[in-house]
Amino acid sequence: MDVKLLEHMIGADFYTGVPDSLLRPLCDYIMDTYSTDPSHHIIAANEGNCTAIAAGYHLATGKVPVVYMQNSGEGNIINPAASLLNRKVYAIPMLFIIGWRGEPGVHDEPQHIYQGEVTLKLLDDMDIESFVISSDTAESDIRTALERFRKAFAEGRQAAFVVRKGALTYDKKISYKNDYTMSREEVIRHIVSFTGDDPVVSTTGKASRELFEIREQNGQGHGRDLLTVGSMGHTSSIALGIALQKKDKTVWCIDGDGSMLMHMGSLAVTGQICPENLVHIVINNSAHETVGGMPTAAGQTDITGIARACGYLRVYTADSFEALDKVLAEVRNGRGLAFVEVKCALGSRADLGRPTTTAIENKEHFMAHLAKD
Repeated sequence: MDVKLLEHMIGADFYTGVPDSLLRPLCDYIMDTYSTDPSHHIIAANEGNCTAIAAGYHLATGKVPVVYMQNSGEGNIINPAASLLNRKVYAIPMLFIIGWRGEPGVHDEPQHIYQGEVTLKLLDDMDIESFVISSDTAESDIRTALERFRKAFAEGRQAAFVVRKGALTYDKKISYKNDYTMSREEVIRHIVSFTGDDPVVSTTGKASRELFEIREQNGQGHGRDLLTVGSMGHTSSIALGIALQKKDKTVWCIDGDGSMLMHMGSLAVTGQICPENLVHIVINNSAHETVGGMPTAAGQTDITGIARACGYLRVYTADSFEALDKVLAEVRNGRGLAFVEVKCALGSRADLGRPTTTAIENKEHFMAHLAKD
């Protein structure tokens, strides 16, 4: 289905969401048409955030907004869908466009398997009408679904197009870049050269894939690392929970800017507790790179200032390998809650692999490593 035709049938003029690789054609179309003009398009911090923005749009205009996201974000919309949008509360109509990662019968990564199984059930439980779009879905079927959706909207309900892999097409592919030069993989390689035998918790996406391959290349094994393959935005909180129970170890968190923004309130909690053995590193390329490269708000946000205001004691920024090594040596050799922003370029190797161990194996090896005296 060509997204230009789909969006013409939908007829909306306001979009907000969190990017998804399955929705790349839609994201490219929206960026090509509106860029990040906030009167028409807002890339949100998380799916609950964009749902609330869309609700505000409806309250101000009376129109039906469109929220796009990966199905992993359904958990983030449950609260606003149930307590804000639902027809027993404010009855706010909304159209969701959801990428169906982990669809049953379609091979995908472990973090998507169960989410894929319950995608349609969650929508049904939330009283959200749904229709699945495949690569061979006819225009007439879309129009029929939209007629059903408009009846739901008139009742103050919501509806969702659930998009299968390869279902959408667009004749342009938008490319994204920034002005920084360090590659994320080399940044992680430098970090690993300073962490020694310490535990490392890495965020979902390419960062964890690169960390896995670096350990393979170094012949180090993988017990030191917890690769957070899903649960975007919670990596630093996992690291906090470990640091509080393993006070004799320095715990390193390799985070991304999109992940940090998604649940930024965790920085305030971490700063309040202020564990002296936690090093929180945010690799900031100001982009949702793993799912296509659309920009995040981190490019215009003083994230080190936020960390400092939240109570992080040692706060640093590095935009070169020389500066990075100096900072890493300082945080390794000192004590006190640390935050390191590393500014790097977009991009990764075309042949970047994926972990060859299962998530359960990763957990067991990591816990065994933590249990060592």
